[in-house]
Amino acid sequence: MAIDATEKGFETNIESCLVQSGYVKRQITGQALEVFKKYAIDTEVLFQFLEATQAKSLERLQNAYKDQYKSKVIDRLHKELDKRGMIDCLRHGIKDYGVTLKLAYNKPVSSMNRTLIEQYEQNIFTVSRQVYYSSKNNNSIDMLISLNGLPIAVLELKNQLTNQTVENSKKQFMNDRDPRELLFQFKKRAIVFFAVDTDEVYMTTQLNRDKTFFLPFNRGNNGGKGNPIVYNDYRTSYLWNDILQKDSLLDILFRFVYVNQEDIQDSSGEIIDKKETVIFPRYHQLDVVRKIEADVNEKGVGQNYLIQHSAGSGKTNSISWLAHRLAKVHDEEDNAVFSSVIVITDRRVLDKQLQDAVYQLEHKAGMVEKIDKDSAQLANAIANGTRIIITTLQKFPFIIEKVGDFNKGKYAIIIDEAHSSQGGKASTAMTNILSDKTLEEALEADRIAEENMGDMEEKIAETIAKSGKQDNISFFAFTATPKPKTIEKFGTYDADGKPHAFHVYTMRQAIEEGFILDVLKNYTTYKTFYKVAKSIDDDPEVAKGKATKQIAKYVSLHPHNIAQKTEIIIEHYRQVTRHKIGGRAKAMVVTGSRLHAVKYKQAFDKYIKVKGYDDLKAIVAFSGTVQDGGVSYTEPDMNGFGEKELPDKFHQDEYKVLLVAEKYQTGFDEPLLHTMYVDKPLDGIKAVQTLSRLNRTCRGKNDTFVLDFVNEAEDIQKAFQPYYEVTGLESTTDPNLLYDLQQELDACQVYTEEEINKVCELEFSGKKKTTKTQEKLNSILDHAVNRFNKDLTQEQKDDFKGASTKFIRTYSFILQIAPFADIDLHKLYVYLNYLLRKLPKNVSENVYLADDVALEYYRNEKVFEGSISLQVQGESELKPTSHGKGKSVEEEKERLSSIIDRLNERFGTEFTETDKLSRDQIKEDMIKDEDLAQKAKNNTKENFKFSYEKAFMDFVISRMSQNEKFFMKMLENNDFKTLIMEDMFEEVYEGLRQ
Repeated sequence: MAIDATEKGFETNIESCLVQSGYVKRQITGQALEVFKKYAIDTEVLFQFLEATQAKSLERLQNAYKDQYKSKVIDRLHKELDKRGMIDCLRHGIKDYGVTLKLAYNKPVSSMNRTLIEQYEQNIFTVSRQVYYSSKNNNSIDMLISLNGLPIAVLELKNQLTNQTVENSKKQFMNDRDPRELLFQFKKRAIVFFAVDTDEVYMTTQLNRDKTFFLPFNRGNNGGKGNPIVYNDYRTSYLWNDILQKDSLLDILFRFVYVNQEDIQDSSGEIIDKKETVIFPRYHQLDVVRKIEADVNEKGVGQNYLIQHSAGSGKTNSISWLAHRLAKVHDEEDNAVFSSVIVITDRRVLDKQLQDAVYQLEHKAGMVEKIDKDSAQLANAIANGTRIIITTLQKFPFIIEKVGDFNKGKYAIIIDEAHSSQGGKASTAMTNILSDKTLEEALEADRIAEENMGDMEEKIAETIAKSGKQDNISFFAFTATPKPKTIEKFGTYDADGKPHAFHVYTMRQAIEEGFILDVLKNYTTYKTFYKVAKSIDDDPEVAKGKATKQIAKYVSLHPHNIAQKTEIIIEHYRQVTRHKIGGRAKAMVVTGSRLHAVKYKQAFDKYIKVKGYDDLKAIVAFSGTVQDGGVSYTEPDMNGFGEKELPDKFHQDEYKVLLVAEKYQTGFDEPLLHTMYVDKPLDGIKAVQTLSRLNRTCRGKNDTFVLDFVNEAEDIQKAFQPYYEVTGLESTTDPNLLYDLQQELDACQVYTEEEINKVCELEFSGKKKTTKTQEKLNSILDHAVNRFNKDLTQEQKDDFKGASTKFIRTYSFILQIAPFADIDLHKLYVYLNYLLRKLPKNVSENVYLADDVALEYYRNEKVFEGSISLQVQGESELKPTSHGKGKSVEEEKERLSSIIDRLNERFGTEFTETDKLSRDQIKEDMIKDEDLAQKAKNNTKENFKFSYEKAFMDFVISRMSQNEKFFMKMLENNDFKTLIMEDMFEEVYEGLRQ
């Protein structure tokens, strides 16, 4: 046959590619093999390297150890590898008898030091096939990659043409490779194990029998898993043609691989052990860091980079590696390109991990500083040129006044989870602090004629220049769900003028590769059907939109609604969720507001107590203080512990359900979170971020579940689709919009050009603002306020305010993304910022209907159950940001009865008597009873309770004929009867006393 389709043929092709690139083909045999079986080191190659690079050091050891010096060196190396691990020994060498032996030389950053270049060139890379590694059996591995005789990578190769795949490679590692064998011992010898076939590559850094965890090491294929077709080569050829090339492998060993330490806690939060993991970069992590570094080397400082990496992509590690690389980038004169690398994040885990990783890569402390005190600490870190600074965006604006004195340098700013909060004033403040762009450069870049400008206009131009793109700042923005603003500000622009992400690792690929779970796979939606009625005789005219919202709010906060959903949630959790993830699964309830969260917490506690459930505790998360019925509620008071303790407390086994209002819906990583109950409208990016809290994987977690009371399956699908693969932008924001708005505003004749100039003279006077300045500002603005009040109709007022708001928003955003400057527009921007604060606010008519309507019928019904599938369609394009005018129009009025009829038509259905709120009927019957009223008025609440409980069943039975099913449930189910009776007690007592 002309074609060799065997596994050996596959091996031969890989070997020959490596040999052609400078590897040495090495067959370990004879005495060398016997030593290899004992030490898992190719000692012949090791001494060949040492003799070529460190002859004098070996001579000193030979003088000390005489004829035994080789065996003594091997024994010493064996002990050091045992204690410190292969990675540390390779990077930093070993010491023996006062002599330092280097085990490998990394490629020097600069070519100026000839000695370092020569040492690096003496590294010996070997590829060995069919290596017999054990003295206990006759097993052999397919391929071993070694550096200077030290084992680095083990490859098990399979060929589909022999009916074997990468899955067989994985099984071979798990079943046939004993982790106790020295070659396979964790950290001590081989660093990475590759399972390879002609289509896919997987890797692991620790063999552990059937518990071995393999990660995909694939490039991705059109937004999904796997690898693309390669012309005239294997799909997996990148492994040996790129990753295992000599310089690439050295780069990984010296500047990527590190050992991560994690605390293992028991159920009470006590640290009981430490878990170590060797972190070897995944393909997309390696790729993004190297591509960014190459681009920075080529283009220098002043570029923006958008990295769209899905949840589960390992962003923490990617950011750690990128920060270290950028801190080490040098120009041709060997000067550091960046004065400091500033990492902006709110993730606590990044602080420690980045510090540990950089210390291992650098082996010296002090390169990383976490800003955990005040803005002065941040200012000092920047002034002192600290290599890597970790801070939060909130701290940045506070240092504007403190950093004026230090020499400004060049900065790399890495933003973790870049969203629009990084696109507004805080980001502008940050850019202002770090910018050193001179006025002349700004003028040249923006084509502003310098000679025609006075002092004030020069200051304005400088402000414009500092607010926009800067030559001395590069932004690196990481996000899984880029908004249009984010794409436009940080994206790389193509030939058509459209911005794109610099690097992408898609949600689809992350799901297909098993790094995250598909949160839409098990999705159930409920619809709430209800009917409301007027509880007053009048039929007032009310604002239609506000009234509709108020009635919907009334229903959503109605005790019966909360109680019904609470029962569904708790019973579903107990029957389904709690058995997941080995009995450790947790759930999150996403509520509509802080008041909803408080009501849910009360309903949960009440239901759990009535049912006597002792294995379920709920905690609540909301910010600030919530007032309800004259009582104040805070998160710490309701939970019994401080806000900062919540993530750790929730991770422990005691707490099962987290009730949230806005908090913890983004940036909260709890792998044990399995189920989400949604009682809040979600759309767009908010839906993706909220539901994605469920997607984290952990051992024993193989699915997720969503029960949604509010949203429809089609809307959720629509929200997720743009972020499933590559997210692009239809078009960019057009700066010429500003001129249209300017003409619209000028035509209103509210202000004059002279007034705008006077305000700008005050703003850019260069003097410290005084109270006198404030007096002058007010007197200038008052002229426009008078014209606004006197000369404009209500509609014109709304138009002016709407156009002003849109102008300010659009202008501040365009400053961030475009090389754009216009003095007149900037003056108007400054002026309108002050004027809008002085214009009278629209008085909105508040509609309060809680006392005017009553909930008559209510039912929850399942309407969808199954998987919400997303389409494979390549790049999805979002519409660019458009800033609405925020116009306040007078609302159309409508009779309350008409609004109620319309809502009942929309949310109602064919109700049965079972759905009628019989609880309220019983309550009304009891409140009308004169005998009970006398007892309520003459007794304390505690004394009255006895009479109440005695009479309760009489009222139940008297109502039975009208709603038999409900009342039979009350008679037959004692828990249900107790729940209803206790639920009504307060209302009946208060009602009777009134």
